[in-house]
Amino acid sequence: MIVPAEEMKNYIGEEVGVSDWLEITQDRINQFAEGTNDHQFIHVDPEMAKSTPWGTTIAHGFLTLSLLSYLSADNTVMPENMQMAINYGLDKVRFMEAVPVNSKIRGRFVLTEVQDKKGGRWLTKHTATIEIEGKDKPAAIAEPLTLYVVTE
Repeated sequence: MIVPAEEMKNYIGEEVGVSDWLEITQDRINQFAEGTNDHQFIHVDPEMAKSTPWGTTIAHGFLTLSLLSYLSADNTVMPENMQMAINYGLDKVRFMEAVPVNSKIRGRFVLTEVQDKKGGRWLTKHTATIEIEGKDKPAAIAEPLTLYVVTE
């Protein structure tokens, strides 16, 4: 949702977007393992993972978290005349449920804070709930921060 920067505060406390579902394939998990050197068997070895409580491989927590940028792309409040959006960090992250291979996840976003940092910079915080299709418990809840730079 794109609105005038000064009006972003009007959406605090509101759900501002829900992403489409995204499938977490074994190929995606393996690529993440390669990129991070995290080859723990629960992620990359389907045979060994059969003996775990999930009975299959699961996504890395940080893989799930790293998909927030993608899931939020069109599902947050953003200011008009934006030149760029910068990942400013996270205030809080909790991993609550494992994401089994071939599950689908999506992001649900509530705007929780807007700060005018002056000079055409606006800092937003959303509460992001990463849901797993068919499960009551979310995979994660996080508070991503985004710094927007706008032309004044």
